[in-house]
Amino acid sequence: MLDLYFWPTPNGYKITMLLEELGLQYVVVPVNIGKGDQFTPEFLKISPNNKMPAIVDTDGPGGKPISIFESGAILIYLAEKHGRFMPTEPRGKYNVLQWLMFQMGTVGPMLGQAHHFRRYAPEKLQYAIDRYTNEASRIYNVIDRRLAEGEYLAGDYSIADMATYPWLVPHKMQGQELDTYPNLKRWYESIRSRPATQRGFAMMADVVEKMRAQAQERQQPHDQESWNNLFGNKQFEKR
Repeated sequence: MLDLYFWPTPNGYKITMLLEELGLQYVVVPVNIGKGDQFTPEFLKISPNNKMPAIVDTDGPGGKPISIFESGAILIYLAEKHGRFMPTEPRGKYNVLQWLMFQMGTVGPMLGQAHHFRRYAPEKLQYAIDRYTNEASRIYNVIDRRLAEGEYLAGDYSIADMATYPWLVPHKMQGQELDTYPNLKRWYESIRSRPATQRGFAMMADVVEKMRAQAQERQQPHDQESWNNLFGNKQFEKR
């Protein structure tokens, strides 16, 4: 059995997309990052960087349990274990891995900064907004050019696509319009239509709707507790 420590964020959806594509049974263990679940001693044993997602696979290598944190590492582990969505021959494998690393090192961090300064930051700093909106445009152009060469980022549909897609779902928060990037838009619509993608994004949909309603009611994305847990002093406490 596989336990998935999850909250409905782009990094979390990467894993539910793959698990649904693989058709695996798994148990979702909610990690409410707004309430500070990521700082509990029990979770830190699994994910020392106090970030979700993380997994515990009771049938790990040698039949022994294994815990893994970092979404990229989880994707690689599951793809290799089940022999799908990443080639085994070196050229294909490293083609997938380079685009996966592009997501991990560039797409996620930079688009996350765009989210932060455009929506979450208490002060609207125009320099930061412009800096990360422009960087988002650059990244979208990189992806669009790549997808002019093929249907997916790295040959066949792979964990590189699953890692990247969830970060482009909130494209309006990043100041982007998909019509500007026709190749990316074609790819985006193709992945969005996959049943496994839809099932992966349906995970904890009731929680997502509740959070949206609460944010709309208070007219800001976070209350003080969730702000502190996500962006404030709670992040820097010694543990």
